[in-house]
Amino acid sequence: MKEDNVIETKSKAFALRVIKLYQWLVDTKHEFVLSKQVLRSGTSIGANVKEGVRAQSTPDFIAKLSIALKEAEETEYWLELLHESGYIEELSFTSIYEDNKELVKLLISIVKTTKVNNGITL
Repeated sequence: MKEDNVIETKSKAFALRVIKLYQWLVDTKHEFVLSKQVLRSGTSIGANVKEGVRAQSTPDFIAKLSIALKEAEETEYWLELLHESGYIEELSFTSIYEDNKELVKLLISIVKTTKVNNGITL
């Protein structure tokens, strides 16, 4: 993996955080439904970024990163539910939630910039 690919690095680091959160929720809180959802969507962000980086075309790149963005937005929802239902305390929630919001912002920026640079209507 290239060290200078910020979205690839950050999405993988986020996936590792989500895996640890999942393990903690299952082992400590005995929560199995919401934790599985956040695990699925939170790790899917990086998987789609990885696919996008190796895309065969610009439209393919945009499609994969758009899917990553949707997964990040879904992850936001699951994190909010876990927090508001009392499974995740404020400090832990704020930390991982802010990391997720950063991914959302990066993905929006990358998709928009790629579209503009390639003459694709927004």
